[in-house]
Amino acid sequence: MSGVDGGKGQVIQRTAEAADELYRVRDTYFPKEPDEKISKLQSLADAALCLLDSLPPEERESPSQRASYEFLRGKILDVFPDYRKEAEDHLSKAVKLNPSLADAWLSLGNCIWKKGDLSSAKNCFSLALSKSPNKKILCQLSMLERRMAQGTENQEQLVEESIRHAREAVALDIKDGNSWYNLGNACLTSFFVTGAWDHSKLHQSLKAYQNAEKDELMASSPDLFFNSATANKYLENYNRALRGFEAASLKDPGLKADEEVQKIINLLEKLESSIKGHFKAKRLASLASSLGDINFSINALAEGLNKAVAVVAKILLFIKHESIAPLYYLACDSDQTCFILSVYGLHSDAVKEGDRVTLLEPCHRNIDFSWKEKHYQFKSIRVDFIQQILVNGKGPAPQHTIRSSIHAQHKA
Repeated sequence: MSGVDGGKGQVIQRTAEAADELYRVRDTYFPKEPDEKISKLQSLADAALCLLDSLPPEERESPSQRASYEFLRGKILDVFPDYRKEAEDHLSKAVKLNPSLADAWLSLGNCIWKKGDLSSAKNCFSLALSKSPNKKILCQLSMLERRMAQGTENQEQLVEESIRHAREAVALDIKDGNSWYNLGNACLTSFFVTGAWDHSKLHQSLKAYQNAEKDELMASSPDLFFNSATANKYLENYNRALRGFEAASLKDPGLKADEEVQKIINLLEKLESSIKGHFKAKRLASLASSLGDINFSINALAEGLNKAVAVVAKILLFIKHESIAPLYYLACDSDQTCFILSVYGLHSDAVKEGDRVTLLEPCHRNIDFSWKEKHYQFKSIRVDFIQQILVNGKGPAPQHTIRSSIHAQHKA
């Protein structure tokens, strides 16, 4: 058999390999200047298209051959972040010629997604899955459902569907890092859309990210490090969050993860300075005495969740910071021990300076670590559920509960 570089049939195979390399560069190459990436992708795409065009006409005659040709041309054209009608046209031809070509349905769904037609994109993914189970398509469907959930009344239901499809992808290949990463993102998004208080979602997210990191192919993913750091930030694992954001920044400066590092440092500086200053001993003693004969102190708490225990404290100061959630307060107990109180799921009007708060089954952390030659140390109690806090002896009013409008970033 004769032909381009050794015979018929090889052009399609070599073009497919060139397309795979094109997408590998898209997913792993993160120069400081975004234009450099577009330029490199354009160069590789032009070479791949040139190779595809060397396909002899007689190898484009049957419907299956023509479908493969149209699929590869559309896939190559669709590697760029912007929507391209030419790519959609070729991919549409491919699925018409060969409706069982799952990869073409996947690429078509991704292409249509870019122009904002989310329901049609979902139809493409669903049609592909009707042919056979496919982890890549399940991951894309899961991601699309999270995108469709934003701003809708049934967002919790859509995110739960996203988690279900993410788990199905993992079940198909438990060693696939991208599937684990997608599951982590689904759980992280669920944390936000359900009110940013259910920290079990964050723990599920981190576990999935840790499994994703075991796959060498995910080692170059800055988004994995960024979103894992985000989960750690809300779990108040500040040291891990700082290290994760720094790693993401080094891998892809375009993520601006260094800004997240600075936000955490700014927050830690505020929290620590609140602990160290503002209240003289006499004033602190007066405030603590107003709590009466309550003797249980934060110093008696174990690290983590303390069941069947309550701490009563006085709110000394509301600490303003850059993020939406949680709310941070400086508080002191009857022992005059000051600590940071972080509260999720409540409006800032719910707890005010001077209020007496009862913290039920408190989650206690002793923050103690160094970062860039700076040492941070303070005690913290986190309130995840509104049922964990009483304000002046009463539960928070319904109008004080909120759902934080935060979303996981970067392909979450």
